[in-house]
Amino acid sequence: MLDPKFIREHVDEVKRNILRRRVDLDVDELMNLDADRTELHQEIDVLRRERNEIAEKMKNTVVDERPTLVERGRALKQEVAVKEEALKTIEAAWQTLMLKVPNMTHPDSPDGLDDSQNKELKRGGGEVARPSFKPRSHVELAQLHDLIDFERGAKVAGAKFYFLKGKLAVLQQALAFWVMQQIVAKGYMPMITPDVANEASLVGAGFAPRGPETQIYSLENTDLSLIGTAEIPLNGYHQGEILEQAQLPLRYVGVSHCFRTEAGTYGRESYGLYRVHQFLKVEMVVFSTPEQSEAMHEEIRAIEEELMNLLRVPYRVVDICTGDLGGPAYRKYDLEAWMWGRGDGQGDWGEVTSCSNCTDYQARRLNIRYRAADGSVAHVHTLNGTGAALSRLPIAILENYQQENGSILVPEVLRPLCGFDRIG
Repeated sequence: MLDPKFIREHVDEVKRNILRRRVDLDVDELMNLDADRTELHQEIDVLRRERNEIAEKMKNTVVDERPTLVERGRALKQEVAVKEEALKTIEAAWQTLMLKVPNMTHPDSPDGLDDSQNKELKRGGGEVARPSFKPRSHVELAQLHDLIDFERGAKVAGAKFYFLKGKLAVLQQALAFWVMQQIVAKGYMPMITPDVANEASLVGAGFAPRGPETQIYSLENTDLSLIGTAEIPLNGYHQGEILEQAQLPLRYVGVSHCFRTEAGTYGRESYGLYRVHQFLKVEMVVFSTPEQSEAMHEEIRAIEEELMNLLRVPYRVVDICTGDLGGPAYRKYDLEAWMWGRGDGQGDWGEVTSCSNCTDYQARRLNIRYRAADGSVAHVHTLNGTGAALSRLPIAILENYQQENGSILVPEVLRPLCGFDRIG
């Protein structure tokens, strides 16, 4: 969340940012609650001080003065209880609105309403091939070679679950291992995370574990939920800690299963593996000082681009517009790969990775701080980036490496791990 003090001192700037981000939030209502909350805290502190003074007087008072002090003590106790109950109600309403306040926005992030107004920055991974044959979608290729079983996945677990089979199952594991190898070589600590997280970790990372807007599967009768990304447990790894400045930046790369309800996402653009309820993912998370965070954001993006270039998959980098930014992100880049199955079968770009600089927004919720050389303590900045989403990246590989006879070449860098160089 944003620093409440920052909001109080920059109300107009926060209002402009909320408009720019297309967030439905009444800042004046938040400020009124904030003022009521502050006033009640002060009133309760005054009453508690008086109660403490009476308790001290009771130790040395004469007998005939005691009834008056006892009566006043009872009245104070009752008044404190009433005000604390009122404060509890106001605190809950204030907290609900505070969690809706988005991060501030990088001045270079493009203004826009939705993802159609994201700004393309560059392309890489080689030119999009223009084959002499009509390319098949990954679903058609999977049917041709018996690589994915959506029907039996639905029978076992419901729609949008699936079985990966044969050489595609091997390719996925090879991809996950290869991506981990590449990122660990850049100085990132490899981690295998829990696939569940508690509510504090989810809310801290900016995910709503309950309510109508959630995209998270919650576990009944617990405060645990299945994670939607390893970013959640990796961010929670240092919650409540004070790190030393000399340790920063701390770089982690985690692998986890990810679970998302994907509520309301249907249609041609979501078919096949593009939007599913479960997938494997490799994720980078970095803890840095404020001075390091923009450089770390560019480092994560460079790693994502290097992976795509080594795989020789055509991609483009887009700067995410204000209306498409998630609440925690100060700035976000997506890498979109070319996919022949999108765009009504004519081909189009589809997101395969993203990377975000969340500044101190998540760290403030999770209370992750660092101690500077001068002894002062401040919140760290957190960043995250996709190494590989092992549902979408295989789409791009299958569709871009397909041959006219329907066979699929394996990217050269993956062949030693796969043990084969072609599917079909």
